[in-house]
Amino acid sequence: MAEAAPERGFLARLVDVRPGEGRALAWSWAYIFSILAAYYVLRPIRDQMGVAGGTENLPWLFTATLVGMLALNLPFGWLVKNLPRARFVPLTYRFFALNILLFALALYLAPPEADVWIGRVFFVWLSIFNLFVVSIFWATIVDVFSTEQGKRLFGFIAAGATLGAIAGSAVTVSLARSVPTWALLLCAVVLLEAAVFSMRGLARLSESLHRVPAESPEHAPIGGSVLAGLTRTLASPYLLSIGLFLLLFSVTTTFLYFEQLNIAKRSFPDRGAQTAFFAGVDLLVNGLTLGVQLFLTGRIVRRLGVGWTLALLPAASVIGFAALALAPTITAFVVVYVLRRAGNFAIARPVREVLFTVVPREDRYKAKSFIDTVVYRLGDQVGAWSYAGIAALGFGATAVAATAVPLSLAWLLNSLWLGRAQERRAQEGRADRAGEADAARPGPAPA
Repeated sequence: MAEAAPERGFLARLVDVRPGEGRALAWSWAYIFSILAAYYVLRPIRDQMGVAGGTENLPWLFTATLVGMLALNLPFGWLVKNLPRARFVPLTYRFFALNILLFALALYLAPPEADVWIGRVFFVWLSIFNLFVVSIFWATIVDVFSTEQGKRLFGFIAAGATLGAIAGSAVTVSLARSVPTWALLLCAVVLLEAAVFSMRGLARLSESLHRVPAESPEHAPIGGSVLAGLTRTLASPYLLSIGLFLLLFSVTTTFLYFEQLNIAKRSFPDRGAQTAFFAGVDLLVNGLTLGVQLFLTGRIVRRLGVGWTLALLPAASVIGFAALALAPTITAFVVVYVLRRAGNFAIARPVREVLFTVVPREDRYKAKSFIDTVVYRLGDQVGAWSYAGIAALGFGATAVAATAVPLSLAWLLNSLWLGRAQERRAQEGRADRAGEADAARPGPAPA
């Protein structure tokens, strides 16, 4: 109980933290901070390489990303099936760290004319990396915290991600013009190892926080099928609806991403200036995100519930894309882009993770990984080729924005359905646990 007073005194003004949760929150923050700092060191490099490789080639890079996602899900499914969480999570992160070392070596040794092809491979790789490492983090968090804790704490945990993103962006902004790219990659390797260390610190506390200790989340393999991510998603209307939520988000996000790259290509001819521009936009987004996460996200979820909170981002997207269709100016685009990304990171993403607290443990890793990676990148495909098709027909930003409006409306309806389904599952789970507790109580002694 000695921990309770500091937790209530220091954190209560920001988040509704309960006794025994403070250390787990701290490790969660360190864990996601390290991951997002590593990614945001690399993200501006990827975006600059995407411009250097030609924006007209990006749809093909998105196709290669989807193929890579499908290929990587099979060995990851095997790891989840056969190894406990304490082993398959560090193995996955260190695999990606080894990849980064190989890219750094290639950039250091390769002649300048090879940079374009290295950049294209790196673009595809990082588009796989960022979804996998973040999805594994949130799967671990969902495995450790309950639904009730998720509503209170996930927004605050996501603030650690934002601080990591700000730190990573700041590193790249300050060093991009003076430090070679391969040296920046080495920073990401160190940060990934810090993430492994933090994950192990959180794992040591998971038994005390886990609501079903008998599941032995640290030491028992999850089991099941290697293809369970696909088969269990297709068999569940609830998981399919989560997949639809992410698909519609991804399609509309890709529209905005392509517009951002085209704006940078027209406005900044220098590679270092392009990288600094992308990092500067990231800093702006993350600064806004952090304020919302620290002071508003938890309160919004408690007041509106999961469904209406999820609906905020698609509702804002309907308004934003309608405004872009009417006035497709650069200023309007930047405002919509920044507000939408901040709304996703601050509100939609942490609340979407609450949806997975009411599914079986196998689904938290396998189905969640499949949805967060393959389904997300499938949305990229639809968005990328739709954008290319609209451009090929001679239409511009107005047509893209007009196409996104009905997609955002469908996304809005999907969010409301998901909120009701999540609450229904949570109530059924509470009723089941209450029934099990009643059955476990000793009855009156026989006469």
